[in-house]
Amino acid sequence: MMRAETSPLLTDLYQLTMIQSYLDHGLTDTAVFEFFVRKLPDNRNFLMCCGLEQVLHYLRDLKFSEQELEWLTGCGRFSQDFVDYMATVHFNGDVHAMCEGTVFFPDEPVLRITAPLPLAQLVETRIINILNFQILIASKAARVALAAPGKLLVDFGLRRSHGAEAGLMAARAGFIAGLSGTSNVLAEPVFGIPIFGTMAHSYILAHDSEEKAFVHYARSHPDNVVLLIDTYDTERATEKVVAIAPQLKADGIAIRGVRLDSGDLAEHARRVRQILDRGGLNDVTIFASGNLDEYKLAEIEAQHAPIDGYGIGTRMNTSNDAPYLDCAYKLQEYGGIARRKTSEGKATWPGRKQVYRTFENNSMAGDIITTADDTQDGKPLIEPVMKHGKLLAPCPPLSAIREHAANELARLPLQMCRLQPATPYAVEISTVLKRCARVADERSGAATDNS
Repeated sequence: MMRAETSPLLTDLYQLTMIQSYLDHGLTDTAVFEFFVRKLPDNRNFLMCCGLEQVLHYLRDLKFSEQELEWLTGCGRFSQDFVDYMATVHFNGDVHAMCEGTVFFPDEPVLRITAPLPLAQLVETRIINILNFQILIASKAARVALAAPGKLLVDFGLRRSHGAEAGLMAARAGFIAGLSGTSNVLAEPVFGIPIFGTMAHSYILAHDSEEKAFVHYARSHPDNVVLLIDTYDTERATEKVVAIAPQLKADGIAIRGVRLDSGDLAEHARRVRQILDRGGLNDVTIFASGNLDEYKLAEIEAQHAPIDGYGIGTRMNTSNDAPYLDCAYKLQEYGGIARRKTSEGKATWPGRKQVYRTFENNSMAGDIITTADDTQDGKPLIEPVMKHGKLLAPCPPLSAIREHAANELARLPLQMCRLQPATPYAVEISTVLKRCARVADERSGAATDNS
């Protein structure tokens, strides 16, 4: 049985056809590839690194199974030398990267792979696949967290995620970026992410009355009584919650919250709050869900609606307003020589690079991209994480990554935190890197449009 998302065959065919040719012609020297994002999606002011742990685990475990090797032999596309090479494949290269949770900007390398050319080429597709998605969702979730600071924010998006892995990784990315937890049960045993859940409308509809549904649920889950109140009439259901509260209280059961899932959430929340408070249920919280994203949250929060938490689903887990990144994994050095693509609109900066970040009053003030052997003022963001295929340290716990992400968001300039497009953050290209680009152009005879 092939291993689905862990299989080395989960790649694009041209990776394998290029490797066949590399092997045929002896192109096996050390190569350096870097992953970066060319430009921000519309209405984004920053992105957040996410997915490094999954990339490192993929590289650590990279190996072709006997079944996969048999398929390569039998498909008729590759030579026996190619299959023999793949039989020995394991990742023995180096990885440098920004820490997960780090805020970054266009053209800044997030990850660098240094390995023999065929091996560095083999891992391209899966690396892009992992990083593109988790960065996309973490960046969207960070905007959600910034739009409703201090509120309970729960990922509700599993059911409309684009596949099982996407649903699980979205829960991880969202938690790193500042969400409180997820409805995705698997995220707790796998990642230790807090899980939250109440009930669906089907539960209410399965009962002959709302009151009976509420009481049954409360007795089954006495420590987590959160009742869905919009199946029929929201305000009438709230009155029923008030009516059953004394009965439940007599049995030692406290109602913790109610959930709204439709209509004008802000207006319903105000009416529900009044009914609850009038009935003495001042401690009962109001939780809202239903096609929410950072824009809707900002709108509701601006109305000072008495809502204590939100469930964020489809629009976050699919990043519906920006469903992909203009990201790339490009060859920047081969055989010790810096290489540079000069395609129109897709030119790259050559060589191994480092990013330095400066701060003013504990706020990010600007970045400079330079060569890895150059030193600039500020904090270097790219660190070694794997050497000769071995992790240099265990991957940090999710709690530490989450804390780092929160610190990063706290140090973003205020205009970068807004949902509206801001003046682009200052990212400078160093004189040293520009000189490296000119040398690469002279060597290849290429014209340049960004040096």
